[in-house]
Amino acid sequence: MPYRVEVRADGLDGDERADRVRHGAPSQAVYAYAREDYDWWEAQLGYGLCDGRFGENLTTAGLDVTGAILGDRWHVGTAVLEVTGPRVPCVVFRNWMDEPGWVRRFTEAGRTGAYLRVVEPGELGAGDEVRVDRRPGDGVSVAESFRAYHGDKALLRRILELPGHADKWDTVAARFLGDHHPS
Repeated sequence: MPYRVEVRADGLDGDERADRVRHGAPSQAVYAYAREDYDWWEAQLGYGLCDGRFGENLTTAGLDVTGAILGDRWHVGTAVLEVTGPRVPCVVFRNWMDEPGWVRRFTEAGRTGAYLRVVEPGELGAGDEVRVDRRPGDGVSVAESFRAYHGDKALLRRILELPGHADKWDTVAARFLGDHHPS
């Protein structure tokens, strides 16, 4: 039987975070990145990238992670996860990658992967299918939310209207919309 990992509200058992102040909120308990996006990066960078290289604790295959919709519910193993937003590259990620202009390149590519909150704890393991159990009808994709994070006010307002949106979006809204935003 394959190795199984416990999924708790604060993330995967044994997972470590380099910066617990800025990373690790309940809305960032799991970070998913698509193998297909790694394949794209390998062509851009000219060398191989192993699963987990970008710091994710869930590498998927056959799933458009950046095209996922905020609020999507994923069933992985016995855990249920909910998409909350994109990964925004930071100095820790830049240093980890040791690539010139990495934050700019990652941002321009828009292949961010997705953060997820744990809705139902459980366990998962390599090879588990990721099944999308619920998809909001009028949602905002991870790619669109990345644009909202960088100042697209119309998309940001749509995110603020989503029930249960991650708290970080209120902080982003304060930066771009001032105090006059719905929460």
